[in-house]
Amino acid sequence: MTRRSGSCLRTCLVIFAVISALCVSGPALYWKIKKGFNLKTSSISCNPCVCDCPPPLSLLKLAPGIANLSVTDCGKDDPDLKEEMEKQFVDLLSEELKLQETVSDEHIRHMNITFGEARRVAAQYQKEAEKCNTATETCEQAREQVEALMRQEKKITSLWERRARQLGYVGE
Repeated sequence: MTRRSGSCLRTCLVIFAVISALCVSGPALYWKIKKGFNLKTSSISCNPCVCDCPPPLSLLKLAPGIANLSVTDCGKDDPDLKEEMEKQFVDLLSEELKLQETVSDEHIRHMNITFGEARRVAAQYQKEAEKCNTATETCEQAREQVEALMRQEKKITSLWERRARQLGYVGE
């Protein structure tokens, strides 16, 4: 699957590169081709332009203070930034590790709380299941007792019917 996605990515990049190259060089090629086929335009020449334009303004004239800025002046007055920039690479890495450890500890604490909650809910469901099982067993025992009583009652009823028929009783 990764080989297939890699080849698809390469194909997309090649297509993108070709389209980008055509977009950049396309207009120039178009005008070259158009100029080459049009023979009348090659004999016409343009007169030099005469214009009284003022010289372009320089960046120094627009914002004179920008030339005095340097990278060393950046954040010079901010004490927090100055303290942060003076730290060594090892200090920054140790801070990063401490931060990751704190995040990890928070994650572990959250997982322990969630696990404890899950155990509590599972124990509650287990108790409910045991109650249901006990109730089912009780019902089953009561049903068996009722069935036994019904069989005994049927035997007694058939005995009384037989005696009644022997004595001449004609039923419905």
